[in-house]
Amino acid sequence: MTTITDILPAGAWTGDAADSVTLDYDGRHRRRIMLTGASGSEYLLDLAEATHLRHGDGLQLPGGGVIQVVAKAEPLLEVTAHSPADLLRLAWHIGNRHLAAQVFPDRILIRRDHVIAQMLEHQGAHVREIEAPFDPEGGAYQEHGGHSHAH
Repeated sequence: MTTITDILPAGAWTGDAADSVTLDYDGRHRRRIMLTGASGSEYLLDLAEATHLRHGDGLQLPGGGVIQVVAKAEPLLEVTAHSPADLLRLAWHIGNRHLAAQVFPDRILIRRDHVIAQMLEHQGAHVREIEAPFDPEGGAYQEHGGHSHAH
């Protein structure tokens, strides 16, 4: 089994990946974990500190080569609104409940929760269940840039 200790941020590596690992949001925040690649190969991710892996990051193999991190689709709610101002107000309600959210100019993605869906619809939101990769904002107290890597 190969031990991986270094991460290359998405865009910082080029070429074809030697393998890939597909992980949901929770599975992409790790310090130490056994991973199985699409090829069936096993890897031990052993980082100095817990790190959030993002879609497209590379796990540097000790002898050369990179294992690509792929964000797995998971059950989410897509929240949209009639106007940008309405979406901003909905974002406030989501943030006020300390929910992890992935924010786009025209929509917000949150984890699927029927109680929150009803609350948002009551606030005038359009809520749709989707399956998509989830990569929410890191929060105010995360490292600068919200993207920490062990090197």
